Amino acid sequence: MISKAIFDKGCRACPRLATFLDEVQQRYPDYYCGPVPPFGAPDARFLIVGLAPGMHGANRSGRPFTGDHAGILLYQMLHKYGFGNRDQSESVDDGLVLSDCRITNAVKCLPPDNKPVGAEINTCNSFLANELDSLPEQSVVLALGGIAHRAIIKALGERQVEFPFAHAAVHDLGQFRLLDSYHCSRYNTNTRRLTEAMFDAIFATAREMLDKS
Repeated sequence: MISKAIFDKGCRACPRLATFLDEVQQRYPDYYCGPVPPFGAPDARFLIVGLAPGMHGANRSGRPFTGDHAGILLYQMLHKYGFGNRDQSESVDDGLVLSDCRITNAVKCLPPDNKPVGAEINTCNSFLANELDSLPEQSVVLALGGIAHRAIIKALGERQVEFPFAHAAVHDLGQFRLLDSYHCSRYNTNTRRLTEAMFDAIFATAREMLDKS
């Protein structure tokens, strides 16, 4: 029987990731160093899917996009559009609460060089599939980057070629609508592949879709 769990704190199904986390824990004994759970409302209609925890971000704090550059713009936008009560995410006990929103990752564990391999994405995909299956009707899923997008399509058992990734693209997947964005990484924002205005427009679109549903 397939588990319907969306997260397993004790998961060590990917040997490379489990070994790497053990090594990182030795170097940084105060870091979280484990599979990072989703953060936000369990019945949220807005699900944000990132790639994987960052070394000194979610892997340190235990909360997605918390403690690294990628989370700065994300949490500002969540606050601006009414999904969060604060515009910063600093730690798991900072009082931040998300409303009608949850953040998860396609891969729950920190990968070496921030690059999970295909087998690791596939192994973690059942958790994402279960999480997508739990969404209420008329939900919106935001994919941050092409890998997250492809993980979502795979989790639904759909064909990648029918749903190509493109910034600001919207895909009707029946049970929810998928909205694509370039990842809010330091590299993308520094090179201006993703500007603040571009990311703001993504959240304006998500807010509009949810308000009309």
